[in-house]
Order: sequence, then C-alpha cells, then structure tokens
Amino acid sequence: MRKISIIGSTGSIGRQALEVLERLGDKFEITALAGGSNTDLLLEQAEKFRPKYLSSDKYDERLAKISGVKYLPNGLEEICSNKAENDIILVAVSGKIGLKPTLKAIENGIDIALANKETLVMAGDIVMKKAREKGVKILPVDSEHSAIHQCIKDLNQVRKLIITASGGPFLRKSIEEMRNATVEQALAHPKWNMGKKITVDSATLMNKGLEIIEAHHLFNMPYEKIDVIVHPQSIVHSAIEYKDGSIIAQLGVPSMHIPIQYAITYPERYEGIKTQSFSFSDVARMDFEAPDFDKFPSLNYAYDAGKKGGSATTSLNAINEEAVFAFLRGEIKLCKIYDLIEKLMPKCTFIAEPTIDEIFELDKEARELTRKSLI
Repeated sequence: MRKISIIGSTGSIGRQALEVLERLGDKFEITALAGGSNTDLLLEQAEKFRPKYLSSDKYDERLAKISGVKYLPNGLEEICSNKAENDIILVAVSGKIGLKPTLKAIENGIDIALANKETLVMAGDIVMKKAREKGVKILPVDSEHSAIHQCIKDLNQVRKLIITASGGPFLRKSIEEMRNATVEQALAHPKWNMGKKITVDSATLMNKGLEIIEAHHLFNMPYEKIDVIVHPQSIVHSAIEYKDGSIIAQLGVPSMHIPIQYAITYPERYEGIKTQSFSFSDVARMDFEAPDFDKFPSLNYAYDAGKKGGSATTSLNAINEEAVFAFLRGEIKLCKIYDLIEKLMPKCTFIAEPTIDEIFELDKEARELTRKSLI
C-alpha cells in the first residue's frame, strides 16, 4: 500500500483525485489532506477518508477536534517534509502557494504528482534541477503533459512535442465577441470541467501558453520544438513526433480522472473510473487546425517569455493571474488581459538566474504593477 498526501484536496483536481483513490481501494493510504478556505468540504473529506494529518489556510476548530487526526493550520510544508508518511504527494493547489511545498517535498526525496502550473512556470529551472539532484520523479497531471509522458520512450529520438488545445469557448467567435464576453461565457468551456482561473486561461489560450513553458521544463525540450495544435474534440490529448517522422499520440475521453490516476500509480496501470469509456466507433470525427496567434496572442507572450528565460515567465504568470482575477471580479474585459501583459512585461525587473527568494519578490512586483494599472 502506497502512502499519498493531497495538497489542494478541496479543489477540482483534488476532488477528482479522491474519486480515483476511492476506486483504487486498498492500493493507497491517504495520509494527509490539505485544503484552502472551504473547511466544510475538507471536514467531509476528513470524516470519509480519515487521514492522519489535515491542513487548511483558514483555521477551523472542527478540524482540530477530529479524533486521531493531527491538525496543521497552514501546514503544507510540514506535510511535504514527512518522508515517512509519503511515497508521493499530489500537488493540486492553484497559484504560487504550490511552489514552496513542492520544493520541500523534493528536498525530502518524495515523488511529486504535479497539477500546479505555477511551480514550473515560476521556477522550472530550480525545481527540475533539484528533482534531478534528489532523484525525485515529477509526474505531470495535466492531460497534455501526461499524454506526452505516456508517449515518450526515448527522449533523444524525439523531434518535437505537439500540445493539443480545445480552443476554448471562443474558438469560433470573433475578436469583437471576445472583447465583449461575459464571465459566464468565458467559464462555459465546451469540454472540460475545471476551476474558474484555469477555465478563463483556456478561454484566452494562456493555459496553453503556460503548458508550453511547463513542457519545456518537464521534458527538457527547446521552445522551437514545442508546437500547439487546436483539436476541438479533445480526444487526442497531445502527441510527439520522432526523428523518423512517426507521430505517437495518446487518446481518451476528456476526463482528468485518467491522467490523475496515471500520475499517482505510475508505472503501474489499473482499471479506473473511465475504463472502457472510450470507443473509436463513437468518435464521429477529429479536427485539427493551427491556432490563431493574432486572436490569441497569449501564445506569443508565452513563447517570448520562455525563450527569454530567467524571471520572465514568473512575471508573465503573475500579470496574467492578477488580470484574470480582475476579469472574474467584473473589473475588466476579457481582452484587457492581453493588453496588460503586453504593456507590463517590459516594465518588470528581469533576472537571468533568480533565486527562489528573488522569484517571490519579482512575482510580488509584477502583481503590484498589475493592480496599480487596474486603478
């Protein structure tokens, strides 16, 4: 029985991970659950799965009173330091909060199932170097990176990575329609059920831009060898092209249960929630098209920041995140997100090889620039 902790158990990925673990039965012991401010849900999860440790960023005396459970308010790093109680940790929190716990787990030699984009976008060079030094596996949970991981046998034989994108809710809409889009329209993703922030990123295709940066770090692949292709049906989750021209793709229904399960059970495979749910005969067609870089300039921003390297991707992530939150609050229009990135990126301090402390300072600087621009 493997021991697992879930950091971000009350979020979309965390909830689905618990569904996966429940189906896997006695193959895993859930040793810790950590949630955010939704302590009602965390309490339900704790009573159902009975972990040894609980953590939340909002103190709740009900959690402290659960018999047999040690309550650690704001205890992410403490959970991730516990090598004896963790064979693998699923990092499913959203935002920069995932970076320090991930590094703490790596320092303690614990494998990571990574569903937190910011960890690699903000500090991919540092995280991957530390993982190599400690012999820690970083197993991607994103469906696209999971697909690439499943396809690669010999990285040295790969010519390029091909990341697929559904195109989001505005794929067939005009730029004018995007400019006037409501929050509800941006959150109406045609294929995936995700959190609000990542769903807005999918509407602007920034989600795909961040995945380009992640792929660069996860697979040590130059940006020139990472392509994006729009695939509205979301059946092909990504592909790789080998040097001889062969293309290997991973297919499946658009469900996060599959990549979550693959990451936490790797290298083993088991029957899961979505086993036997895919049928070739039910797939009427699969379409592919090049992305519109003019309509979705976030792809250009991501390539540019990634190629510049250093702290550029940290600033990109921070500006985008603050802009998305402003859109969700109804303070700006959707396409204003693009405008803010283009306007503010040149104003951010750049450091070619930042330390972790410098990364957090530059993240703070970019966020403050963005907030001031919203006034």
